[in-house]
Amino acid sequence: MATQTELKVGQDAPSFKLKAYPNGEYSLEQFKGKKNIILAFYPKDDTPGCTSENCAFRDDLLKFETSNTQIFGISCDDVKSHEAFSKRYNFTHPLLADVGGEVAKKYGTFQEAKGYASRKLFVIDKNGKIQKVVDGMPSNSELIEFIKELK
Repeated sequence: MATQTELKVGQDAPSFKLKAYPNGEYSLEQFKGKKNIILAFYPKDDTPGCTSENCAFRDDLLKFETSNTQIFGISCDDVKSHEAFSKRYNFTHPLLADVGGEVAKKYGTFQEAKGYASRKLFVIDKNGKIQKVVDGMPSNSELIEFIKELK
């Protein structure tokens, strides 16, 4: 069982391999040396704040992609829930299914009493290092500017 950890800038991002909608399965390792990653934990599919955050990612997806960055939404919902959520709002970025919250625990975002992850975002560079941690809902324009500065 994973334990909760408070991750800091400069640390290695904990590895993950999760099922997702769309396209099946993703791991941190498959992007090492290739792309930066935004790993955006959110509490629950189809709730107001989570919908706003993922819609904002959808609307700015091209800006993130041209900055060589892969966005992942991640919650404790299952793939079937992610599929319905994604189709309802036309998301094209993958939603990772962290059923049971094991990855959320590794990243220190899991709320045991509630059974879901708190809203927290991690910017992970191409080398797998955490470069930014944001509690709550960040500004996409600030994130894009930050990512452009990564080497």
